[in-house]
Amino acid sequence: MPSLRPRAVGAARPSSLTSLRNRNYRLYMLGQSISVVGNWMQSIAVGWLALQLTHSGTMLGLVTAARYLPILLLGAWGGLVVDRHDCRRLLTLTQVCFAVQAAALTLLSWAGLVQLPLLVGFMLMLGVVNVFDSPARQSLISELVDKEQLPNAIAVNSTLVNTAKLVGPGLAGVIIAALGVTPCFALDTLSFLAVIVSLLALRAAEMLPAEREVRAKGQIRAGLSYIRRTPQLLRPMVMVYVTGILTWEFPVTLPLFTTQVLHSGPAGFGAATACMSAGAVLGGFVAVRRPRVTTRSLSLSATIWGALICVAALAPNLPLALAALVLVGSGSITFNSSAKTLLQVGAAPQMRGRVVSIWSIGWMGGTVIGAPAVGAVAAAGGPRSALLLGGLAAAVVGVVTLALPPAPERHDFAGPLR
Repeated sequence: MPSLRPRAVGAARPSSLTSLRNRNYRLYMLGQSISVVGNWMQSIAVGWLALQLTHSGTMLGLVTAARYLPILLLGAWGGLVVDRHDCRRLLTLTQVCFAVQAAALTLLSWAGLVQLPLLVGFMLMLGVVNVFDSPARQSLISELVDKEQLPNAIAVNSTLVNTAKLVGPGLAGVIIAALGVTPCFALDTLSFLAVIVSLLALRAAEMLPAEREVRAKGQIRAGLSYIRRTPQLLRPMVMVYVTGILTWEFPVTLPLFTTQVLHSGPAGFGAATACMSAGAVLGGFVAVRRPRVTTRSLSLSATIWGALICVAALAPNLPLALAALVLVGSGSITFNSSAKTLLQVGAAPQMRGRVVSIWSIGWMGGTVIGAPAVGAVAAAGGPRSALLLGGLAAAVVGVVTLALPPAPERHDFAGPLR
């Protein structure tokens, strides 16, 4: 008699690239990978420009926070909009908006007109578009591959995106050192065209559109309640919020750490980010072969990741710091990929946009609180203290969650929970 015991998420060991056999998914990931290179070039350029304008870690934190304030305020609504509308059309619109914003920033930077208030304004505009873009991007993956391929597709997505991150920061560091920040903004503008072309080339007949939510009152509250009463979703979400606020603040901590502690210029900053991305790529190749994802394995990932960040924070020189950051990057992809897998696979299709948007509020919107706080800690106690704060936060939440009784096993398999 076959066993009726439910499987953990991704319990069957798939081929490491099985999801890329799907034409639509291949096209989508190609466009996304190119775009992420441009996005990270812009992110590095914005951070470096903010430091040039202000010479302040706190101000750098505020500029970073401005990008995520709209997600904090509007993220849940953005997820509901995604649940109600066609993800492909919505993504096409957001990419056009991103391209226009990047083009305007390119022209103003070339003219030498970018000052701190204008930079903050552009980051706020980018954040408003991202309110809809982030949950739509994550939700679209489930419409491109079937349910069995979804855990692998999420891991492949994280791996390819982090491969692109490996290229973006390193290239940005070289370009900024040689030509300044303007070419980074220009290349980011062009990168959005790749996503638009890939979205238009998708074959609608081969897609698996999710059931759209019918407009009704109280749907945001329903999404929050759904997460609260589902242990498979609640525990990962708590870990995401703690680490999203205190740990995932590398756009603030890395430039301060490399410039003020390790006395390195933009090339060192780019190298530090590139080393994290290199580690993330290595971790991603492990993630795509991972046979099992549970809340307990996620807790263990958080604990190890936090410990590795503490090791990097205590590195006495740039070479040792770069070596440690490779491990930090590997830990980050293990944690992030596991969390997204549990949340996306465990959510009912008509709730997925809201679940992902609540994830976005913690992982990205938490920067609104975390970036200024971490910047202030760096200003008061030094960049090492800021990195140590993030590492300890991840390790502690991981240990605490590991100490909890295991969630009912039926919550560890893919499918909506009633």
